Amino acid sequence: MAGVVVNPRSQSARLVSLAVLALAVVAFAVLRRPQSPVSMPAPGSTAAQGTVETSAPRTRDAPGDAAIAEAFRRRESGVWVESSGVIERLLADDREGSPHQRFLMRLADGRTLLVAHNIDLAPRVPVHPGDRIRFRGEYAWNDRGGVIHWTHRDVRGGGPGGWIELKGRTYR
Repeated sequence: MAGVVVNPRSQSARLVSLAVLALAVVAFAVLRRPQSPVSMPAPGSTAAQGTVETSAPRTRDAPGDAAIAEAFRRRESGVWVESSGVIERLLADDREGSPHQRFLMRLADGRTLLVAHNIDLAPRVPVHPGDRIRFRGEYAWNDRGGVIHWTHRDVRGGGPGGWIELKGRTYR
């Protein structure tokens, strides 16, 4: 009885393809927020341009670094936080879907976070390595420390939304 010969390269390629597909499905499921859909404003509207203010808005919930550390420990996402950090490194913009300005920030406790700031909904923040920012946004867990996103005003008008403050100016 003759055995079936499987090309090891094609089997390896199939495994890599399946792994990439599985990662894409997981990323889609994690990043998709069906419980809070975002309606995109019309291009050129005030909503699409976001705002820059001269003083940071005050919010009721400001759990800070302790809440971020606890969310990381519990592998939680969807936690609204307000804190500050120092810009470590600027990254290329994410151009998939809505464009996001991206940079790495270090908190006072040494933890680093990725900030993904939607530049379709808010103005770009002119940050540089070494700049200190304050922020309010939604924390999403990942094994590298986490991501802060939703650093723009709530386009639905249902809540305070988020913001980034740099040198006395607030970008939301």
